[in-house]
Amino acid sequence: MKIGFVINELLNEQLPSSTIQLALTAQKMGHEVWLMGVGDFVYNCDELVHAHARGAPQSDYDGQESYYAAIRSEASVKKRITVDELDILMLRNDPAQDIQSSWAQHAAIVFGRTAMRHGVIVLNDPDGLSKAINKMYFQHFPKEVRVEKVITRTFSEIERFYEKHGRTMILKPLMGSAGRGVFFVQPSDAANLHQMADAVFRDGYAIAEEFIPEAKNGDTRLFLMNGTPLKSGETYCAFRRVPEGGDIRANIHAGAKAQPATVTPDMLRLAEIVRPKLVQDGMFLVGLDIVGDKLLEVNVFSPGGLHHLKIFKEADFARKVVEALEKKVLYAKYYRGNFDNVEMNTL
Repeated sequence: MKIGFVINELLNEQLPSSTIQLALTAQKMGHEVWLMGVGDFVYNCDELVHAHARGAPQSDYDGQESYYAAIRSEASVKKRITVDELDILMLRNDPAQDIQSSWAQHAAIVFGRTAMRHGVIVLNDPDGLSKAINKMYFQHFPKEVRVEKVITRTFSEIERFYEKHGRTMILKPLMGSAGRGVFFVQPSDAANLHQMADAVFRDGYAIAEEFIPEAKNGDTRLFLMNGTPLKSGETYCAFRRVPEGGDIRANIHAGAKAQPATVTPDMLRLAEIVRPKLVQDGMFLVGLDIVGDKLLEVNVFSPGGLHHLKIFKEADFARKVVEALEKKVLYAKYYRGNFDNVEMNTL
């Protein structure tokens, strides 16, 4: 299997990284693996998509650090590959990281959609990802699973929501990730509300969101693959994200710690409620962030956490994902284009 992974910047991925873990796992399983950034594509006069990509020399890598160091080193395998000749192209870049570069936010989707025409299986589906380019996508899921919120660039709307919810809410950018620009606004913050809103407005629309008290204790990230909860034996691919030092943000990149999670019937019910929409949009690998019986986020671009092997009691979920990719390549071979890319994402 020939597989390519798209990240924001080829030589600037932050470790630990689920994408690097997937790439390393695929290479250990004997597959041809290439990494490329969103700025590395070429659409040539031969009407094919190419990319300036890198691969790691064959070696017995002991983890992400040594593998990615090999990718970044002068000893890496550098090649102008033909993307259309790949079996799988995984779009694992985060558009929210490129908010200052509008071209970069959509590049992987645009080139992925073009490669898809020539039979490359592109995951998650580019058309589905284009619908989910910001957090407005979350509003397309049933109201029963969502917390109340308002999306606006008008301060009076923010203020009205703040008063309605007892002067306690979450304020964050519509286009954001990794906990950047997130404020926990309390009654004591009334005098600074305008300043907080202005800070979020600098990046576009703001979300004022109902605060769930249980969120102080963190949330649970549950992975779905092919539209259903990802499991290895009886172990679900899920972990708790617990804030540290009084910070309410449960993002690992914001300092939260990963801990073992218990997957409850309420969580499985949420997963079942959102499944039809995810399948409809061709979302192969998704991370749901859950508090109580409510869904806080649906992460479809580059959900992280697959590298927490110790949390998962040594269950290798990265391997489970690569095995699912192998099956899709076989399906494509057997059925010779009878299934479109959206369908292939969740087969």
